[in-house]
Amino acid sequence: MDIAFNKNEDAMKMTWSNVKRQLEKIYEGGGKKSADKQKERNKLTARQRIEYLIDKESTFIEIGAFAGFDMYAEEGGCPAGGTVSGIGYVSGRQCVIVANDQTVKAGAWFPITGKKNLRMQEIAMENNLPIIYLVDSAGVFLPKQDEIFPDKEHFGRIFRNNAKMSAMGITQIAAVMGACVAGGAYLPIMSDETLMVQGNGSIYLAGPYLVKAAIGEDVDSETLGGADTHNSISGIADYKFETEEACLDQVKKIMNKIGEQKKAGFNRVESKAPKNNNGEIYGIMSAGNTKPYDMVDMINCICDDGSFDQFKEDYGKTIVCGYGRVDGWAVGIVANQRLVVKSKKGEMQLGGVIYNDSADKAARFIMNCNQKKIPLVFLQDVTGFMVGSRSEHNGIIKDGAKLVNAVANSVVPKITIIVGNSYGAGNYAMCGKAYDPRFIYAWPTAKIAVMGGEQAAKTMLQIEIAGLKSKGQTITAEDEKNLLNKLIDRYDSQTTPFYAAARLWVDEIIDPGKTRTYISEGIAAANHNPEMAEFKTGVFQV
Repeated sequence: MDIAFNKNEDAMKMTWSNVKRQLEKIYEGGGKKSADKQKERNKLTARQRIEYLIDKESTFIEIGAFAGFDMYAEEGGCPAGGTVSGIGYVSGRQCVIVANDQTVKAGAWFPITGKKNLRMQEIAMENNLPIIYLVDSAGVFLPKQDEIFPDKEHFGRIFRNNAKMSAMGITQIAAVMGACVAGGAYLPIMSDETLMVQGNGSIYLAGPYLVKAAIGEDVDSETLGGADTHNSISGIADYKFETEEACLDQVKKIMNKIGEQKKAGFNRVESKAPKNNNGEIYGIMSAGNTKPYDMVDMINCICDDGSFDQFKEDYGKTIVCGYGRVDGWAVGIVANQRLVVKSKKGEMQLGGVIYNDSADKAARFIMNCNQKKIPLVFLQDVTGFMVGSRSEHNGIIKDGAKLVNAVANSVVPKITIIVGNSYGAGNYAMCGKAYDPRFIYAWPTAKIAVMGGEQAAKTMLQIEIAGLKSKGQTITAEDEKNLLNKLIDRYDSQTTPFYAAARLWVDEIIDPGKTRTYISEGIAAANHNPEMAEFKTGVFQV
């Protein structure tokens, strides 16, 4: 390993270290004071509940830890969107887990909370996974009710999904460990089984104060909708327990008895460690991703040793395609190439640009993977499609459309990892969020935007200067420079992985060294759903 590698490694690990620092703050939820209140009431925090529930020494993939990051400042923030969620194993069964975090605004639903909960239900439905709800929520955050209540992808969609999942045969278990009020009261009742903790768990459409205001009745919380009421009188709940631990133990027992179902049948053999298995993945990309590198080196850090076979290796070199294995799972890999290559016309830095031949190759490869029922993995470091008269005359739009068509209509599971740039139409062609990847993750080096910061800022600068001059203002060179820097800073702040993860454009920011684990667990989840539509591409120009 040379000095350049060591510098790259240090830069990548420093970038990941910054992510971990932010995660440590997020893991505190609403803070120590709120967590202490939970303890005083003999309640666990959301993260403690999940830790108790999942199998020991098993893999838990958190989804949406950065949801709401740096958002809702006026409301005091909403760490992790007020919900802790992910994919884990309970009694040996892979499942989705969603836990309200009562330490964050009493578990109230912000707009991002609704989006995150819907994403978790989407994962359960797409992958035919059981889902466990650990309920402890005050309901909709009223000051933002117009952003969470009435629309199609808002709060009410949760209960629609409850009904749809039940019809699909997906197991849903609700453990009510705290408040479950108003519209939220439908969630546990629309689940297959409802468990309640005595003294803390409660379910009702209106709490004691609202009942008093509405009909003048004086009633306490336990009598109105506590565990005894719903187990002995209304019959709404199925079990009651004195402690949260006992409640979670029963969830484990229920999960332990779920019957086996058909699998998709994705190919898997015994796993092998990658060829590059000693931390090389951290040292390939330069600080700031400013220098070329060979994406095949990255792939050899992710794929099982000796498993990667390139498809059309000498054609369309700005995209690498090939068959490989990740933790034993057969995969098709589509990755942007950043290498400098030599041709008759001299050296050319590929820089993640998609050319005509690359788009054509990738589209063909994606069709092959669908034909063979092989899951697809996209490794994004793309600056877009090649522009200019030569590319336009060669039909870059047509070839790009072929690739977009193949990605959009692909029926095998798609997992996207954004390792570097993800700009413009390149984001779409390489299976960005809009193209329904089963899972989409970002490295801490990811940048997601319609174009690079400097290019975008210069475009916006021209527009702003023209507008100011039309008003008779004189713009000096120094004014122009200051305005450009301001535009670059503003634009760059919106391209970070934190900004993307806060809005759930990506499911999580991940440690590059654990990329294999995320891909493997994603395919394991997808393998639970045997239903795949027939692959059709429709009409496109050839």
